[in-house]
Amino acid sequence: MRAPRAAVRLLLPPLLQLLLLQPRTIRCFSVDGQEAPCEANGSLYYVGEWYFLDSDHCTQCECTAEGAACARTECTSLPAACIHVSHYPTDCCPRCERVGCEYRGRVYELGQHFQPSECEQCVCDSDGIARCLVADCAPPPCVNPVFQKGRCCPECRDGPNCYADAARTQVIPAGEFVWVDFCTRCRCHDGQDAGYWEGNRMATCTRVHNCSEDTILGDEKQPITHQHNSEH
Repeated sequence: MRAPRAAVRLLLPPLLQLLLLQPRTIRCFSVDGQEAPCEANGSLYYVGEWYFLDSDHCTQCECTAEGAACARTECTSLPAACIHVSHYPTDCCPRCERVGCEYRGRVYELGQHFQPSECEQCVCDSDGIARCLVADCAPPPCVNPVFQKGRCCPECRDGPNCYADAARTQVIPAGEFVWVDFCTRCRCHDGQDAGYWEGNRMATCTRVHNCSEDTILGDEKQPITHQHNSEH
């Protein structure tokens, strides 16, 4: 057997004293069949000395006359909102370096409100989960809405309108009857009409009976010639 090496007597740390009083967080055991002094970590320890096992940094032992008496610390759970965990080689348990929420590759602090897009409002809750409300846009009252930067819902730059023909090439403004030719007048649906909120953007049109261009030349009706704007 190798000669005992000089060892420094370790005092029992206060934290370990506390752990030894809490059997639910540690496991104690003895190593039978050993003669004093104790051999561990490739070294010899004398009665009364404390040491950690190199093979398990969570186990601390005391060399006694009956052999090594060891206690193993059980690691507690990390916070649910932990987003950065470090485990150093000399540490028994992993460390939580940062708590917060991770959402789409970005990290937010607990309690922080943020807007990842124009239509989302989010908050980083205390449990580390980002919870968001998403805006529900109503159908725009036009056939050529545009999306403005920084705005969630599309807007009608030219005001409310609708299609006046089945080919959807002619657009008329909403709000009143519009003569689309000398004998046909049309009106866009409004909020009181069935199908409006389902996106019905076809006008209701009526044609004057027995009408021709020659019979109404004296009238002041003039057909509109608005064309559909393809910008969306």
